[in-house]
Amino acid sequence: MSGAVLLFAIFGGLLFLNVPIAVSLGVASVVMMILRGAPLSVFPMIFSSAVAKFTLLAVPLFIMTGVIMEKAGISKRLIRLANCLVGHLPGGLAIVGVLTCMFFAAISGSGPATVAALGVVLMPAMIENGYDPGMAAALMATAGGIGVIIPPSIPFVLYGVIAEQSVARLFIAGVVPGIIVGMSLMVASLWVAIRHNYRGVARASLRETWSAFIDAFWGLMAPVIILGGIYGGIFTPTEAAAVAVVWGLMVGIFVYKEITWNTLWETLIDAGSSTAVCMLVAASASAFTWVVTVEGITTRISESLLSFTSSPVVYLLIVNIILLIAGCFIDAISAFYVFTPILLPVALRLGIDPVAFGVIMTVNLAIGLVTPPVGMNLYVACGISKVSLKRISASIVPFLIASLVALVIVTYIPSVSLWLPNAVGVK
Repeated sequence: MSGAVLLFAIFGGLLFLNVPIAVSLGVASVVMMILRGAPLSVFPMIFSSAVAKFTLLAVPLFIMTGVIMEKAGISKRLIRLANCLVGHLPGGLAIVGVLTCMFFAAISGSGPATVAALGVVLMPAMIENGYDPGMAAALMATAGGIGVIIPPSIPFVLYGVIAEQSVARLFIAGVVPGIIVGMSLMVASLWVAIRHNYRGVARASLRETWSAFIDAFWGLMAPVIILGGIYGGIFTPTEAAAVAVVWGLMVGIFVYKEITWNTLWETLIDAGSSTAVCMLVAASASAFTWVVTVEGITTRISESLLSFTSSPVVYLLIVNIILLIAGCFIDAISAFYVFTPILLPVALRLGIDPVAFGVIMTVNLAIGLVTPPVGMNLYVACGISKVSLKRISASIVPFLIASLVALVIVTYIPSVSLWLPNAVGVK
């Protein structure tokens, strides 16, 4: 049995047995090392070096930022502002859900965190206003995926480290694609609302809208400080993550006064556990990537893909199919470590921009957050709404179609991703 077949057979078999993905990646890597006679002392070295990178320090800090912003009460203030702006439209609360996810995405950098922070308020409100519970949960799960596209984005940080690309450039490249995904979901929400006669809420007065804006101002300033500081050359993405944590604590403690010592302790515990899971997966996936490289699997797969097609259009179609299928079974962090070393070299040889390619991968894996059986956002939405996975999966179809339309636009119009970084001059 060839090394590639054996490696992926072990990995796939463990996943089939419902073994956690970090363990599956690690065990498959160790078994292959033993079979090939590689010294096992290499494994802990790879494991530690994978996470001992300054750029990756942004991951736990952005995770903590998202948790702090939720505990500080920023999410409910963003919801109130969005409701004043678009809540009166047909399907207004659904559009509010998408718009608020776009706001919160510019703070959290995580899909599940976005669903958890906003879904707990919006899903009950939508159901109370006559929306189908499955539709409400499906919409919030899908819109939560915008959290990994609009910067700051944890997947962009990981891709930047793996592909050796500028995280700042990746961040700004994700802005327009994130807006396109959001607008596609708004159109789908409007279509579903008209079809099921979901009406909007009462139109807010100018005074109410201004009051909501003032109340949400400090939360809205978070992405301005984070992204403005990065693009202005004031600090790196990692330093921006640290600044975001400090800003969130100041707003939560001194402005909104919703973070107490007990809340702060809960915040540290939540952020620490989420970071531990993320870094464990990253470290195990790095070992898996090392085995893939040493076995020559990367080179053989790349040559096979190039022999199959030399057309960038066809290759990107293949990439999308591979990543959409992979997103059904493995999480985004693992997917980046497993597929970037395989797919990116071929993309570079075909003249595809690596930053645009990173955005394509991220949008694909954002869709993977809502495709069963492993779609993380689905489980978060199910837990909040108490809706079954079967019901939410049936309701997600129009939002999934809207996301796929946005994916096609991002894939085949690279200027969607590259125009803003080039205009701003971010390298």
